[in-house]
Amino acid sequence: MKEAYFTIYQNGEHQIEIKKSKFICHLFRIENEEQAKEYIAKIKKEHYKANHNCSAYMLGENFEIQRSSDDGEPSGTAGVPMLEVLKKNQLQNTLAIVTRYFGGIKLGAGGLIRAYSTSVSEALKEIGIVQGKLQQILDIIIDYPQLGKLQNYLENEQIAIQEIDYLEQITVKVAIDINQCESFQNALIDLFNNQLSIQILDQKYVENLI
Repeated sequence: MKEAYFTIYQNGEHQIEIKKSKFICHLFRIENEEQAKEYIAKIKKEHYKANHNCSAYMLGENFEIQRSSDDGEPSGTAGVPMLEVLKKNQLQNTLAIVTRYFGGIKLGAGGLIRAYSTSVSEALKEIGIVQGKLQQILDIIIDYPQLGKLQNYLENEQIAIQEIDYLEQITVKVAIDINQCESFQNALIDLFNNQLSIQILDQKYVENLI
């Protein structure tokens, strides 16, 4: 499994206008090519009056699948520039579709390349990019009087609490970078003079906005 990946924060869209042409960028998180094709068909149906619905997507841990479509724009002026923006940002399992409503002013090849790449770039800024990091999930089991001390330590170390269960004892669930797991456990044992229990659970990706 990869230690980290990048993708969009959520599905969304963002519109810009260049020389009276409207460019609407739709961004989607996808899991396979079938899903990508379904989203492309959906947007084409919704925007059937648009002049073009160009697309680009990347799939796989190492971007094994990369596809782009100019959808009627001059070859290489839409889909490829869009794909380049996805590649530059290393966006895994991400689909971009840019819908263009022609405004009557021709942009030329260079203008089209800039317009389609800018449309995707601006949409990414608006919607946001997350980094998913593979982390080790731990349960820290403590007595009630120890909670404040633990919370202060985690806050100082900028470690977010995932969940707290208040039972006979308190169980605090945290996610730690894989390479910091051992040192984190040792630090807790020292801090609490070994008066706590630590359970190592599964590993999972935790996403944070960048």
